[in-house]
Amino acid sequence: MKLELRGITKAFGPLVANDHIDLTVEPGQIHALLGENGAGKSTLMNVLYGLHQPDAGEILIDDEPVTFSGPGDAVAAGIGMVHQHFMLVPVFTVAESVALGYEPVGSLGLINTGAAAAKVTEISRRFGFDVDPHALIEDLPVGVQQRVEIIKALARDAKVLILDEPTAVLTPQETDELITIMRELKASGTSIVFITHKLREIREVADTITVIRRGRVVGTAEPTASAAELAGLMVGHDVSLTVDKPPAEPGDGGLALEGISLVEDGAVLLEDIDLHVRAGEILAIAGVQGNGQTELSEVILGLRAPTTGSIAFDGQEVTRHTVRRRLRAGLGFVPEDRATDGMVAELSVAENMVLDRYDDPSLGRGPSLSPTRVRHAAHRMREEFDVRVTDVDDAISTLSGGNQQKAILARELSRPLKVLVASQPTRGLDVGSIEFVHQRIVAERDTGTAVLIISSELDEIYALADRIAVMYRGRIVGTVPADTARDALGLMMAGTPAEQALDPQEQTR
Repeated sequence: MKLELRGITKAFGPLVANDHIDLTVEPGQIHALLGENGAGKSTLMNVLYGLHQPDAGEILIDDEPVTFSGPGDAVAAGIGMVHQHFMLVPVFTVAESVALGYEPVGSLGLINTGAAAAKVTEISRRFGFDVDPHALIEDLPVGVQQRVEIIKALARDAKVLILDEPTAVLTPQETDELITIMRELKASGTSIVFITHKLREIREVADTITVIRRGRVVGTAEPTASAAELAGLMVGHDVSLTVDKPPAEPGDGGLALEGISLVEDGAVLLEDIDLHVRAGEILAIAGVQGNGQTELSEVILGLRAPTTGSIAFDGQEVTRHTVRRRLRAGLGFVPEDRATDGMVAELSVAENMVLDRYDDPSLGRGPSLSPTRVRHAAHRMREEFDVRVTDVDDAISTLSGGNQQKAILARELSRPLKVLVASQPTRGLDVGSIEFVHQRIVAERDTGTAVLIISSELDEIYALADRIAVMYRGRIVGTVPADTARDALGLMMAGTPAEQALDPQEQTR
């Protein structure tokens, strides 16, 4: 089935998310849609899947114009979509999940669960998915849940499959398995629209690449193009994809966690975590999201009190300190969700830059801040951190995601630190902003700060880390050198103990 988008335009108020986009997906083709978060990729796919109505343009299937009033129409036309966040019911079986909304029924109108299970088995065998139709969704690893989503689409005779950031929650091994599945689907004649911002994966599997920037198609590329070329197309200028950093020179002190456990409502969220980040080094925590990384960062900040264990900055016990006392003790904190936890959208850029310094004598006297001093400090940080803003009195919500993140970094790094915790520091940023953020994090390390990075992006971890700790289900399964092989790291992210994952004999089994 040939799929064509012509002149697709979609605006939300003054924001033009898609601006006259043309895209053609040939039968049996893996067509990659490349662009940073916010470029308009997901909006375009939501138009294609009937979730949004285009303001202009048309969709053609086999050269015939079609109109979709909702996802049901798109499914009927042969289009399936696997969303970044899976649409599965945890307590359902695989067969029930696949049948949901399109239940096969018998003569009495009763759901034919046997027919649903047979469909799952047939598709699994055809593509080598190895999925048990009777297994509960909640008992399945994330990679297998994704296969269930693909089976759902194929069970409804999808000829074009949209995969929206499909590797965001996968281990490296699960990513490799998905790439194999994509190739098998292509060989069977299924077309795939592969939406991603990960250059490594796109070059490995795509037949052709369309690059979107700020809602427009800015070019096409072949998978033979270099990562640097693709990155340049994404952001509009040349960027460096590597972090030039000298070897760490770790010293004494830093961040020490001993025996940290967290139990809430009977659930063990963190289990007996021992972690030492030395002064002047970057320790990166790798792991698929949802394995306790968020809870760990909140325990360090003081938003959650550990059930057991102790926390120290440079030998100073802070376990029972408030958030404010920890910040004053030399903690810098960059939260994973900047919009919710890192800034107040309605306040100005200047005000956000001093949010956690309201009692700093250099910014005012007594209980009041001096607007003049605040603006002066903001202008200084704006220059140092390249925050691109018309006026520091503008609301921070008017800035791009990259500039919002720079403003938050400026706030946290503009005071002497002993410990910096940065969670998903470059999420949603373009390649140019990523380059800048990485440089500032390394510079902070080189001043002697103990830096803890929490990231779901392995490329980021390899770029920044001096050592790598891996989390799985609330535990540290091992701490390894920064040059540890990706395969071994992937095994650890799936729960394999470090000594076993690093054993060459284990990796060949």
